[in-house]
Amino acid sequence: MSGALVARVLRDPASALTLDPLGWNALIAAARAEQLIGSVAVRLDGLPLPPAAERVMADARASAEVGRSAALWEAEAARRVLAPLDLPIVLLKGTAFVAAGLDAGRGRSIGDLDILVPRDGLDRVERALLAGGWEWVKPDPYDDAYYRRWMHELPPLVHAARDKMIDVHHTILPPTARPTPDAAALIADAVPLDKGLFVLSREDMVVHAAAHLLADGDLQGGLRNLWDIDRLVREFSEGDPDFCLSVVERAARHQLVPAVLRALRLARRVYGTPLRAYDSPARVRFDPRPSDALFARRLLARDGWGRLRHKETEFGFYVRSHWMRMPPAMLARHLWTKWRRT
Repeated sequence: MSGALVARVLRDPASALTLDPLGWNALIAAARAEQLIGSVAVRLDGLPLPPAAERVMADARASAEVGRSAALWEAEAARRVLAPLDLPIVLLKGTAFVAAGLDAGRGRSIGDLDILVPRDGLDRVERALLAGGWEWVKPDPYDDAYYRRWMHELPPLVHAARDKMIDVHHTILPPTARPTPDAAALIADAVPLDKGLFVLSREDMVVHAAAHLLADGDLQGGLRNLWDIDRLVREFSEGDPDFCLSVVERAARHQLVPAVLRALRLARRVYGTPLRAYDSPARVRFDPRPSDALFARRLLARDGWGRLRHKETEFGFYVRSHWMRMPPAMLARHLWTKWRRT
């Protein structure tokens, strides 16, 4: 499976030196499909690659650098518009990683700008962004109402001139989801950068990545999200051998211990993320669970052309994602409404 090939090269870059032309084609196709081509290119930088492969990797590194600069500019543009509100603006996901200079940001593909703001400031943030040149992406009244009532973010906005999207979160999971993260704690413990911009605390970064991977979706793009977790854990554990214990303790605050434990187990399974068991002050184990194999099957399901395999597994996780987000009656109404409108 080419998904496994991407994971192997990220874990052990020197293993790419044994690839034949078909292997390189498979690696590049799957890495592009998983939005990991920039990360792979950074990991392979400096190795004696075949000329054609090196050209692809050089282009990927250059593209990632352009994406990094664009992401930082979008964050600054939003900061300028929102500065008069005197609210903390917490950067999330890829933009947070590059803004904080973290290893997880090196080569990372960054799409939308994701920010977290206090819920009681949501209306003011919305008005300021609309006045600053952003427009609604979803004008449909049902979609708009659905986001406002049931989602953890405003309906997405896109800047009219730059065509860049911003997702404004007031928490990290839909209110209808089973876990209820403490959004106030996420913001209160955020780390300041400069000029009113913040990033989540180190522990909350990992908790959020795990929640995004396992509690708020169908694992689409999951190999990249899991790579984020590996990079964060490795970097933060260098100066704090008990970092993962702190992550699990923090996850308890957000009702996300099962998601965090599974994410860490999967990171070790796929990327070899170093983890150690704890007996004190709490007993924490990262022993594999039989069900982890099914999650790994979904994460690694790319063929030599970068296409998804195991369609039945993909559909099962799609159903799971909706089931986790909504109670059964609400899910049935939502799917019925969406079906009628197609």
